[in-house]
Amino acid sequence: MKKKVNVLGILCLGISLAGFAQKQTDSTQVQQLDEVVITDSKFKLKRENSGKVITKITQVELQYQQGKSIAEIINATAGIEINGTKSNAGQNLNYYIRGGRNRQVLVLIDGVALTDASQISNDYDLRLLNANQVESIEILKGASSTLYGSGAATAVINIKLKEATNNTISANFISVIGSNHSQNDSKFNAQDFRNSVSVNGTLNKFSYLASFGNQYTNGLSSLSSIETDTDAFNTINGNLKLGYKFSNAFKMNLYGSFDDFKADFDDTYSGYEIDDVSKTNQYRIGVSPEFKYKNGNITLNAAYNNTKRDISSSYPAIYKSESFVGDIFNRYQFNNKFYTVLGLNIQQNNMESFAIPYGSLGFEQSINPNDAKFTITDPYANLVYISDLGFNINAGLRLNNHSTYGSHVVYSLNPSFKTNTNFGYIKMLTSYSTAYITPSLYQLFEPSYGNVNLKPEENTTVEVGAELNIKDKALFSMVYYNRKETNFIDFVDLGSYVYQYNNIDKSFKASGIEFTGDFVLSKDIKIKGNATYTHVEEDLKVRIPEFKVNASILYELSNRTFMSMSYQFNDGRTDAVFNDITFATDQIILNSYNLFDFYISHKLVNDKVMLFAHITNILNENYQELYGYSTRGRNISLGLNISL
Repeated sequence: MKKKVNVLGILCLGISLAGFAQKQTDSTQVQQLDEVVITDSKFKLKRENSGKVITKITQVELQYQQGKSIAEIINATAGIEINGTKSNAGQNLNYYIRGGRNRQVLVLIDGVALTDASQISNDYDLRLLNANQVESIEILKGASSTLYGSGAATAVINIKLKEATNNTISANFISVIGSNHSQNDSKFNAQDFRNSVSVNGTLNKFSYLASFGNQYTNGLSSLSSIETDTDAFNTINGNLKLGYKFSNAFKMNLYGSFDDFKADFDDTYSGYEIDDVSKTNQYRIGVSPEFKYKNGNITLNAAYNNTKRDISSSYPAIYKSESFVGDIFNRYQFNNKFYTVLGLNIQQNNMESFAIPYGSLGFEQSINPNDAKFTITDPYANLVYISDLGFNINAGLRLNNHSTYGSHVVYSLNPSFKTNTNFGYIKMLTSYSTAYITPSLYQLFEPSYGNVNLKPEENTTVEVGAELNIKDKALFSMVYYNRKETNFIDFVDLGSYVYQYNNIDKSFKASGIEFTGDFVLSKDIKIKGNATYTHVEEDLKVRIPEFKVNASILYELSNRTFMSMSYQFNDGRTDAVFNDITFATDQIILNSYNLFDFYISHKLVNDKVMLFAHITNILNENYQELYGYSTRGRNISLGLNISL
């Protein structure tokens, strides 16, 4: 406990010193002052008029984190713990946001909800995404099912991919070479290779973008008990976007992408090296036309997604899934005060799986796609009102029509009040929102563990918060939330070595406080920080830190040279480990840890060439992110970014 107090005390002291230093130095404009956000309303609204605290990671911020994965970048956000980002590159990712799990987080890419219907949690795997293809990220926490449907219970991660430039032709090439080893290995061999290339441009009314990326990472075992072994991770990504502007009123975008990865892993039960391999192949095609008219526009986001996962291990399996998502919505702005969205969202999902039954020599179908399928048809409405008196309201309603579970209503009410001051503004906000999570097809139809009688989970979230903007100087926010979860789906021991997915009769609660602060100390120095306190009931707290702190100092040494120092504190956590002797689940305590990272970049040749370097875990902190799994120690990477 003393260590927690010391860390948080240092953070608070730094915040106080930052506020004092601002009075004595010059300053530059805080980026968030005129920042535009869209995730909470589907309209482009100034942050100050939004009733939510939304985290936006801009292209500039992504540029200063080159060489990191999207999951690593998001993991530094208040209220978020993505477990697996500090382990072997192929480690499965677990999303713990506001005491929730993977199934309660929805990922959007270019406005389209992406899921994998064959996953236990129906979630999208962020390992499939290439960070160099991303333009920006918005993270909206809290129940958001009114705008985004099933699964948007604790957070929506809205990822926007890069668009074509206005030049006739532009090109970009990024290459990163780095080490990849644990705390016990002092060798800095090149084991991490990441490359990406893109070509894009605009020819009159036609725009195009083509990009390709690859990552190959080796040198680190997935299990800490066998460090002599190495488990490689190899991924490739391709993305193509084509656009045509027929007129000022109508434009059309077409896109296609493929994302493949292969991850070696070890047998966690025996602890011995086995050539286990997980392969995932995904491809997407989509269309996004937009028609503008006076005071409004009609947009269609439609995509087909196909995913195949092939697991080669002691329990081999093949999983296939298909999904179609169509979201058509009309945005209408009556005036500069009143904004409305009317939409219809349609989803179709199915999955199929194959396994080798006991005594059999080959794969046999275990889940039939004719059974494992569902359709969702959701009409929804949302309105935003911004008054001259500073009172704003964001409200929404959605009628979910599920082919299995019938109709279900969710709603949200998000009033806020902003008052302008001579130094900026103060905003007070509150919200009450509901969400639902339908069971995954795996949970329903898996032959050994599935349960066709499962009911959807339901979530209710209450938020109260405040945001303070000190013009050109700083931006602070603090939010308290309380989330209630009913019909929780858990993997239950029924006795006699029988396990099944079941709804839990009692309700669960999670609550917490999220604080963020950005400070401009001078024209060259900025400090960013956030702190999270999360309280969850004993049954839900596995791998969730009670306290988590992120902080960074950003320093522009010159117009061409930038450097930053980042810090992360993760509190002690519990982990659940299956005991193959007692056949029970043991609770293991994982110690807290502190991490320091350093980044530097320098521009050359008329700012067309950038050299950059990363040192992660500078102090070579010895800790466990996941019990029994390897964790990365001090590592160095060097990179080159060429823009033409």
